[in-house]
Amino acid sequence: MGDRSERGSAKHKRRTTIAGDAAGAQAKRGGAGETLSGQVKEKEQRHETPANKHKSHSDAGDDAFSCHKLQESLLSSNSGYSNYRGILNWCVVMLVLSNARLVLENLIKYGILVDPIQIISLFLKDPYSWPALCLIIGMISCFHCWLVLIKLCNFFFQGTISECTGTFLHCINLAALLFVPAATVLSVSSMTPVGGVMALGVFTVLFLKLYSYRDVNKWCRESRRAKARTLSRSHSCPSVHKANGTAGYTHVSYPGNLTHRDIYYFIFVPTLCYELNFPRSPRIRKRFLLRRLLEMWMVPTIQNSMKPFQCLMAQAPPLLPVPLQVPNHFIWLIFFYWYFHSSMNFVAELMQFGDREFYRDWWNSETIPYFWSNWNIPVHKWCLRHFYKPMLVKGVNKFTAQLAVFFMSAFFHEYLVSVPLKMFRLWAFLGMMAQIPLAYFVGRFLRGNYGNAAVWMSLIIGQPIAVLMYFHDYYVLHYGNAAEGVAA
Repeated sequence: MGDRSERGSAKHKRRTTIAGDAAGAQAKRGGAGETLSGQVKEKEQRHETPANKHKSHSDAGDDAFSCHKLQESLLSSNSGYSNYRGILNWCVVMLVLSNARLVLENLIKYGILVDPIQIISLFLKDPYSWPALCLIIGMISCFHCWLVLIKLCNFFFQGTISECTGTFLHCINLAALLFVPAATVLSVSSMTPVGGVMALGVFTVLFLKLYSYRDVNKWCRESRRAKARTLSRSHSCPSVHKANGTAGYTHVSYPGNLTHRDIYYFIFVPTLCYELNFPRSPRIRKRFLLRRLLEMWMVPTIQNSMKPFQCLMAQAPPLLPVPLQVPNHFIWLIFFYWYFHSSMNFVAELMQFGDREFYRDWWNSETIPYFWSNWNIPVHKWCLRHFYKPMLVKGVNKFTAQLAVFFMSAFFHEYLVSVPLKMFRLWAFLGMMAQIPLAYFVGRFLRGNYGNAAVWMSLIIGQPIAVLMYFHDYYVLHYGNAAEGVAA
């Protein structure tokens, strides 16, 4: 025992000379190292002599002058550090500076090209004619499609009409929401492309909402017939718990939801999936509302030059997207923030709608399906709840169901672009269907950061190509002869 204590004291002498107390360093490594060092300390305390006590005090005094400890560099993956806000701000500053140079060059070369009158003409050809707004108001006033839906649901509940008859009437009601506005946009010559997109967008959202309303009430009827007391949670989208202010609202059960107030609330809340009892926020936060309102004014103003665009098309069509893909991508990002964050949060705050998950971390997507299922949560929830899962229940395999979802998405993309432009080129449809082989390639051959880079490349390069194809065709169709006359 004496030999051990002497060797221990000799070790302490060497440690003091070289690097201080190694037992203290071992304790800082955590876990099993702390237990081991504790056992060593207990043994040393049993055989501690006055000389050893003096040396331990001198070691502690020496450690007070130490400036090093066991730690990882901040940028190492093992450091656990995650606050990179400064780097994000640096990226924003570099982005602003790099684009400011281009803006300055364009100002020096072309001057100020923004014409307020021409911007207004994107929405209106005639200041006294508002065809898109008239279409929206007229359709809503004449059809009142959601009120028709309430009546049908009440008839279903009372057993006045059969299931087949009601389904047929539902199909007519929903089909009118898609085809009547499209026919109006195609037939009215004063309808601008921007106005047509806005009008068709409103009726597309209304179509998806009323489809969901019809489905959920059908599930409620089936549950009621099966003597279920409440709507099964499988019939509702996953939602937050009702502790955040929903206690003040009365719980509604079927058929108590078949009221005008209930469907009007659903029409205006920023979601496509109907529920009998939505999560509600306890109050309207005025400061939050003001911030979102200010952010909604961050809409970019774009002015394109027609003649340089025609020259680019004539000289090097394959290289055309190169100078325009980055501005197009930035406009898309600004639109995403303006619509999915600012506008939808603004409406949700006004309606005290509690579920604010309008998007997820799509910017971290390593696969194409992950991006499409996380960048637009309202549409994703609708497709999953009312299209994909019902197909699986009917025995359709997953791959076929996924193809059907992409096909439906491609149809609505083409519907919202080709009809307002009054020309059918199928670029949007083909672009969406091309996501299927792209998803296979990225998922099969690329992983991690490489997959994320591939997703970003598809957004930065692929989307501008489709947009510019429509832009070129529309320009040639409407302004081609005039541009040739000016060039001559």
